[in-house]
Amino acid sequence: QVQLVESGGGLVQPGGSLRLSCVYSGGTFRSYAMGWYRQAPGKQRERVALITGGGTTVYEDSVKGRFTISRDNAKNTMYLQMNSLKPEDTAVYYCNLPTSWANYWGQGTQVTVSS
Repeated sequence: QVQLVESGGGLVQPGGSLRLSCVYSGGTFRSYAMGWYRQAPGKQRERVALITGGGTTVYEDSVKGRFTISRDNAKNTMYLQMNSLKPEDTAVYYCNLPTSWANYWGQGTQVTVSS
């Protein structure tokens, strides 16, 4: 059974940093692309960043230069380093693993940027 578990969210002041982690289990997914999404209250879920099995990264425009996605296949973990956080980054952040047979999601971790 595939499981994705996020952690690392919390309350941070504007300009601060957080690092999110997503631990996955239930299979070997090093060749699969994975992504981070977020959903703010009243808004649709949007993709924040994507990393391919080969390590190529793609970012949503509003987070370019501030967020960094990475993965450690030996630890079955994906990360999202978030710097220079803004109030508009406040959302529930989800990790995502799309496969040919299912689209897997974690339970989400809340990130709140506020003074």
